[in-house]
Amino acid sequence: MNGDTKRELTTEEALYRLGWIMLPVVLGSAYVVVMWIVPALPAVECLFWKFFGIYCPGCGGTRAVIAFMQGDFLMSAWYHPLVMYLALMYGCFMLSHTLEKLHVPRIKGMIFHERIMYGALVVLAVNFVLKNVLKFCFHIVM
Repeated sequence: MNGDTKRELTTEEALYRLGWIMLPVVLGSAYVVVMWIVPALPAVECLFWKFFGIYCPGCGGTRAVIAFMQGDFLMSAWYHPLVMYLALMYGCFMLSHTLEKLHVPRIKGMIFHERIMYGALVVLAVNFVLKNVLKFCFHIVM
């Protein structure tokens, strides 16, 4: 056996490494954009709202990220639950893999399944429908 043997990198291991690499990049970028750049920009009306009079699937996303960055998780979920869903999935994935690497008994790293992405699409779709139903049926404007 030679010294050049390499272990195959699993999807979960690659995502775990990428998760640690991207954490400071994403948080730092989100902080700069949300706290400094977005407040300095002029208010722009959503084209979806302007042309069709309904909320777009992403409506509330920026407000949700701002609320999340400020620690107001309930308002973040109200503005756009996808932000909380993604944060929860990321947190569970990273925590479970970190605990597994620390050899905590009976802890296995979370396996990445396509259904996590399908779950995100369901959250996105339900949010889109619910906000528009609230607007048109109950006159509740977000």
